[in-house]
Amino acid sequence: MSTVTDPIENSSDVRRSRNDRNMGFRRVRDAFFYLLFLSSILVGIGALIVLLTDVFISGFRFLDLDFLRNFPSRHADQSGIRAGLVGSLWVISMTAAFTIPIGVGAAIYLEEFASDNWFKRIIQLNIANLAGVPSIIYGLLGFAVFVTAFGLGRVVLAGALTLTLLVLPIVIIASQEAIKAVPDSFRAGGFALGATRWQVVKTIVLPQAIPGIMSGIILAMSRAIGESAPMIAISALVFLTFSPAGPFDRFTVMPIQIFNWAAEPDHDIRDVAAAGIIVLLVVLLIMNAGAIYIRNKFQKRRE
Repeated sequence: MSTVTDPIENSSDVRRSRNDRNMGFRRVRDAFFYLLFLSSILVGIGALIVLLTDVFISGFRFLDLDFLRNFPSRHADQSGIRAGLVGSLWVISMTAAFTIPIGVGAAIYLEEFASDNWFKRIIQLNIANLAGVPSIIYGLLGFAVFVTAFGLGRVVLAGALTLTLLVLPIVIIASQEAIKAVPDSFRAGGFALGATRWQVVKTIVLPQAIPGIMSGIILAMSRAIGESAPMIAISALVFLTFSPAGPFDRFTVMPIQIFNWAAEPDHDIRDVAAAGIIVLLVVLLIMNAGAIYIRNKFQKRRE
């Protein structure tokens, strides 16, 4: 007696078997990429931990108040980072004073006021390209324009203006993205209440965009304080025994001072460079902590 096979049941079994195989393949693939990405993160974190541990072990014995008060010296126990620390604070403060209003203002104009035409697209393209230019190119540009053409000399102001050119595209792009993220319904509500475009931008768009803008500023200032190539290009001093007292004084910055110590053959001097790295990291963390506090404050207010 022959058995009749239901074709519908057979096709259902085939589909179920195929789905099971596909599901098994997807699970294996997901597990593979999960382990791959997790291992990538662990390798990066592990390398960072090793480097930080080595730096702290090498430089911790030189960290004291005298290290912050003293100027560089050929003797490791008498050497300090005062000139580089004060110079970096001057340069980064002036860089922030130039970069933040110009960068945020440019982003507001491009997103809220500029017409969508060929001129705006050219500006956008150039800003995106400038964000990828090597920092040494900005250093040479700063030397040619600010030091030589404008006659400022190798002073704090020239260094700050050079770093402003370097990090300005980062602030503009991040600020534009933060402004784009503000829903159009917020703007429509402001216009419906009779507000002008500037009033809408000032009272609605900017407060909503501040967290994203601050993220861009954090990235920009973090890059600026760690740059040495532009400062070398404008001939910032390597060995300085006085602190800059104003924007028109000669200066050095911590990355240059650390680089100079690290190039010395004396092992103790290289350990002093490790202490300088720790100070640079602490200054960077303090700056970022302040910016993150402001960002989170506006984030909570927006919510």
